[in-house]
Amino acid sequence: MNIKPFPYSLYLVISEADCMGKNFLEVAEQAILGGVDIIQLREKKDSTEAFLQKAMHLIEVTNKYGIPLIINDNITVTEKVNAAGIHVGNSDATPQDLRQRPLIGNKMIGYSIEHMDQLYNEQTTVADYLGISPVFKTKTKTDTVIEWGLDGITQIRQLTKKPLVAIGNIHLENARAVISAGADCLAVVSAICSAADPQKAAYELKNEIVK
Repeated sequence: MNIKPFPYSLYLVISEADCMGKNFLEVAEQAILGGVDIIQLREKKDSTEAFLQKAMHLIEVTNKYGIPLIINDNITVTEKVNAAGIHVGNSDATPQDLRQRPLIGNKMIGYSIEHMDQLYNEQTTVADYLGISPVFKTKTKTDTVIEWGLDGITQIRQLTKKPLVAIGNIHLENARAVISAGADCLAVVSAICSAADPQKAAYELKNEIVK
């Protein structure tokens, strides 16, 4: 199958709370130095203003290294910081609607796949990549429908040419298996944000992906 190339392989999903008291900007920079090549800021509990302030600081870090910043489900923040893209799920603005917005239409749009029916709707067609969520159940995201597992990734890979970003309790011990199952990119939260040494954690994960 001719799969559309995806230029990113290690995707950090970060929030201040997930960094367990560490400075989230420092965690992001260390992660980039370790091999993270795309970052999503997810602040579900913040007001838009608080989210925006964090995004404005974080995009200074990502721009310094030429790393795309993706905003989780906040159109206002995405537009105001001129982020590289936005990631949405089933209960958020749809990729199709986002494509119609002048300030977002040309940006990267990620779309979370939480049940198989989504693979056959127009939103999947419009999205640039699909977030397979969760591969394994995780404490950082509890509002999901299904646990895909490795077989789920393989099944989805056979049904779409879209880049697949796998997320959900991915860590050093299972990273290689997730890639082998068909994922193009691994998205992690705790494996880097909660690590004592985020740069080392990112480096080790990246080595699992590229070997």
